Amino acid sequence: MSKQVIKGLEPKLLWEHFYEISQVPRPSKKEGKIRAYIKEFTKKYNLKFIEDKVGNIVISVPASKGHEKSPKVVLQGHIDMVCEKNKGTKHDFENDPIELLREGGWITANGTTLGADNGIGVAAAMAIALDGKAVHGPLELLMTIDEETGMTGVGALKKNFISGKYLLNLDSEEDGVFYVGCSGGQDTVCSFKADFVKPKRGTQPVELLVTGLKGGHSGLDIHQGRANAIKLLAQLLNRIEVPFQIANISGGSLRNAIPREAEAVIMIKPVDLNKVKTAVRKFTADSLLEYKTSDNGLTVKVKKLNEKFGNVFSKELTSILVNTLLALPHGVMAMSADIPGLVETSTNLATLKMEKSKIVIGTSQRSSIESAKDNITNMVVAIAKLAGAKAEIGDGYPGWKPNMDSELLKLSRAVYKSLFKKEAKIKAIHAGLETGLLGSKYPGLDMISFGPTIMGAHSPDEKVNIKDVEKFYKVLKGILKKLA
Repeated sequence: MSKQVIKGLEPKLLWEHFYEISQVPRPSKKEGKIRAYIKEFTKKYNLKFIEDKVGNIVISVPASKGHEKSPKVVLQGHIDMVCEKNKGTKHDFENDPIELLREGGWITANGTTLGADNGIGVAAAMAIALDGKAVHGPLELLMTIDEETGMTGVGALKKNFISGKYLLNLDSEEDGVFYVGCSGGQDTVCSFKADFVKPKRGTQPVELLVTGLKGGHSGLDIHQGRANAIKLLAQLLNRIEVPFQIANISGGSLRNAIPREAEAVIMIKPVDLNKVKTAVRKFTADSLLEYKTSDNGLTVKVKKLNEKFGNVFSKELTSILVNTLLALPHGVMAMSADIPGLVETSTNLATLKMEKSKIVIGTSQRSSIESAKDNITNMVVAIAKLAGAKAEIGDGYPGWKPNMDSELLKLSRAVYKSLFKKEAKIKAIHAGLETGLLGSKYPGLDMISFGPTIMGAHSPDEKVNIKDVEKFYKVLKGILKKLA
């Protein structure tokens, strides 16, 4: 892929590093190649680094001349990325580079997630390390693994791995905003033992595919009212009036993404195919009316299959599964009474898959209030128990309580106003940031989070605004200069 896509973009150093990062495969839990790239970077530019047992890396960057005694600042980002692609897109996230595209004032990718979350933040930190015009005290570039599938990297950090007084988390996605708080979260998984029977004689397999939805981040986009493909599939199955048996079912792919697609293979009598198609057309029309404003790209496809299926769900399992999917909550549960427009508590019906002898439903809960997170988790567990399923609650991660008296926040606001002649917005985010765990591991660490505008994170629609990347880098340099 040609570097022409970033030609002329500023800041040049940042975009060059982002391009290089995009050429290195970096799925969550499989960060070996990007870690090797980062270590090669330190070797090339004679920078010292340390690496812990799980693969987190800290690069030490000397202070600008004359600022050696300034307080140490940590620049932090994660090196993994969400790996999502459109159906029909051929891409191997473990081996293929991301193909960057420039569309108007945005950089996006060709049918896959872009990885601006958090490749832009990592690229910015690497650019600062080499930018001769950047003024700063001693820096630690903290690059963590596996943020996207459980924050296991930052969760494994040891006490003395970093020593900075201030921390700039470069993993936010809205221009002109400093984030000072985030929600905590956890996963809850429900699993059924598969009860299989033989398909009825004379039936044929038909695939039902719910597709065309926007999806998005299960925290940042949960308030948008977008459709959930798994929910829609359950509603469709509930409306089919002819006898059917489920041979296969799946939906979603990531715990922190709103499901964009879901599919089921059902066994029906050939004579009932037109009735199923009629039900699908009616369901699609009704759903498009329901999601006319928030998610109007819905398509439901019906396709006869030639494949043979030796086992199908029992009638009882089919009923229990469909009703459980209908009953499980999804979306915003409560809005904050203290911060206007902030989602306080939500839950995401995230994934549905078959694993050998089990059917597994993955959900994730978020809240800035620990007890509220527990309450919505208990609701999911209760539904699973009533359905006869096994429920397992993950360890979760803590939230980050806002500190409006933060010295770093006051300084950063002053820098932003000086640069752009207007006030930055101060927000908390309904998503898990690594700052929650960092704050619990390093008490007293003064932190903020910021970044450029990124739209559609965690989906193939992901794109980053070119002008806002330039603004983001100016703010980063301004804050570091002020701290120095």
